[in-house]
Order: sequence, then structure tokens, then C-alpha cells
Amino acid sequence: MALRTVEVGYLARVEGEGSMRIVLRDGVLEEARFSIFEAPRFFESLLRGRKLDEAPDITARICGICPVAYQTSATQAMESALGIRLDDRLRALRRLMFCGEWIESHALHVFLLHAPDFLGYDDAIAMARDHREEVERGLKIKKIGNELIALLGGRAVHPINARVGGFHSAPHPRDLAPVRERLAWARDAALESVRWIGGFELPELERDYELVSLRHPERYPIDEGRLVSNRGLDIGADEFEAHFEEEQVPTSTAKHARRKGGGAYLVGPMARYSNNWDRLSPLGQQAAAEAGLGRVCRNPFQSIVVRAVEILYACEEALRLIDSYEPPEAPAVEAQPRAAVGFGWSEAPRGVLYHRYEVDVEGRIVSANIVPPTAQNQASIEEDLRELVLRNQHLDDEALRRLCEKAIRNYDPCISCATHFLRLEVERR
Repeated sequence: MALRTVEVGYLARVEGEGSMRIVLRDGVLEEARFSIFEAPRFFESLLRGRKLDEAPDITARICGICPVAYQTSATQAMESALGIRLDDRLRALRRLMFCGEWIESHALHVFLLHAPDFLGYDDAIAMARDHREEVERGLKIKKIGNELIALLGGRAVHPINARVGGFHSAPHPRDLAPVRERLAWARDAALESVRWIGGFELPELERDYELVSLRHPERYPIDEGRLVSNRGLDIGADEFEAHFEEEQVPTSTAKHARRKGGGAYLVGPMARYSNNWDRLSPLGQQAAAEAGLGRVCRNPFQSIVVRAVEILYACEEALRLIDSYEPPEAPAVEAQPRAAVGFGWSEAPRGVLYHRYEVDVEGRIVSANIVPPTAQNQASIEEDLRELVLRNQHLDDEALRRLCEKAIRNYDPCISCATHFLRLEVERR
């Protein structure tokens, strides 16, 4: 009886520590386990008793790469609780800062974390020896995204200018001129990058995902929208917990999110793109087609191409928002605390990020629930790995290890998942 055990010892800080174990017996998959040993961080508990206006700054510390998404989901949830509706100028300013996050986060993932997998390098440093121009282009694009966040948020990491009701201060139009010039370069550079990445040889894997993302009636979803799927879902933020649930699994300290009465689903760039192709700009649609993307993507390895298209879109959208910018009459909308429950979500680079808060009459947080994209994608990651191992068990140990690394990095689960985050042990008998 032929037994093969594939063990991934550690996933370096994929929102904690993780491992993978695959057991094949005579070509039959007996076990496929993806575990995350996430160190307790207690953010939801830390928020209890804090003032509601502290939530955006506290939750931003959950992630150093997508703090704007955490701030946006938190502020929108609190605004929902307080009955605040931002005017178009403040909402445009919030979306503009979010564009900076999409640019910097996607550029980091595409050029430094994932591209080496497709070009046969162990890391971006080795890749840069042969692809210096592309790596330098990616670093410059990322820097421009950081500059945009710093301009609107006060600093590039964990920005401090966002608040419930808007911003502490709003920029003057002349403050946006320097970054606009650099964004124009970034747009052209992003277009070149889509063409470059579109030439990568991608593994074949088509899966029938439930693709879940926000959808806005007019724009590609970043900061607003209803939650939809390719299987008929269409809900508001206050309905999220009626349709989705988190469950504890014996092999992981991180919860897995699932559809109630269903199973795994996919959030992130591929879901956004497939549900919102018609909301992309004409240039984005054209670039996607030239890079080999259809209107719907079901191959998770195409996510790197979609991220490149989203960089292009975020640069275009940032330019549009800057060109139409008018300073708001006031940088924030004031409101009185009240006992209520508020719901908010946004599209972090990695997918939908949901927040719910209950606050009391004095404006203190009674309870909090935060569902990040990685928790929602864990089950799909595990199912991808099952399918890949079954299809590719003929590969030797090293090739199988690399393929598993590449598959997990499709989801960009954490900045720490950079180069050698998998330790693989294969037991053959």
C-alpha cells in the first residue's frame, strides 16, 4: 500500500502560524488539512468599553498593509449606528485614500511576493537580477500609493487623519497636484505591468467558486456597495450575519467563514473582477482582455493578473477623483452618541472586510464583530490545495511544495507570506 504524506510545517505569520498536511494512500486523498495557529490578539475584546471614535485607530492596527480598509469598515459601521450620511465630497476623499491602499498593497504582492513564483525565482531579490526594470517599476508604483495614503491620512502606515464622520482635516486642491503627476506615471506603468504579467505561464485550475464581493450601481467597488455573488446573493451590511457564519475547526485557532446552509466561498480580486467587470474603466477592460482574462475568472492563479488590472484601475480612479476634487464644507460630520448597532464593510485588497458594533447611549462599544478576508478564504484555500494535490501527485516533492506555495500566495493572505513560508516534509513508504 503506497502512502505519501505531505506536511507543511509553518506558514510564517499568515495572520498567525499555520500548517498543511496532505495524506494520499494509493492515489486516494485521505486527509487535506490547512491549519492556522493564530496567536490570540483579542481586538474584538479590546474594543469593549472604548469610545466609538476610537474604533478606526484601534482596528487599523490589525493590519499594517491594509489599515485604510479597517478604518473604512469601522467608520462606516459607526456612522451607520449614529445615522450619519457623508456627503459626496467626503465620500470621494475617503475613496481616494483607499485607492492609495489598493495601489501599494497590490504592487507589493504582485511584484515582490508572487511574481517570483511564476518566473522560477526563490525571491524578488533573485528575480531583480534578471528583471530589474519590472521590480523597480513595481517599487515605484508602491511608493506612489504610500504617498497618497500619507497625504490624506497623515502617514503611510496606520494613518491618523481618518475619523468617524470623515476626516480631521481635508487637503487643499494644490496639495494634490504633486501626487497627481506621479499617479499619471503610475497609470502608464501599471498598464505596462498588466501586459508583462499577462505573459506569465499560469497553472491550470478551474473551480466552481461562489464569488462574493461588493457591487456598486455605478463604480467598481472599493469602499461602498451591496454584497452580491454569482449565485444570487444580494444583501446589505445589516444582513451579513444572517447569511454567513464563522465556525471553529479542531485544527485551527482561526475561525473559518462559510455560507449558512452552504460551504466555502471566495472573496478578493477574482470575485470582485468577475462580479464587476462591467464597472471597470474601458482601459481596464481592454488591458484585462489583452492579458488573457475573460469577463469571469475561475482559475485562482489568474488572481495576480486581476491584481495588476486593479492597480491600473485604482490609478485611473485616483486621477479622476483628484481632477474633480472640491474641498468639503467641513472635514467631518458631527453626531451625538446613541444606543444602536452599526454595520460596515469595504473591499480590502484581499477581499470583503466586515465590521459590526453595538454602542451604548454614552457612545461606548458594547460588542464588536470583525470578519477579515483571510478568515473567509481559508476554506477555499484548503479546497484549492485538495484539488491541486489530486491533479499533481505525480510531481516530485520539491515541485509539489512550490505549487502549494504558489496556490496559497494566490490569496495574498498576509505580508509575512513573502518567500519561503512553507516547510515541506514528504514521507514515502
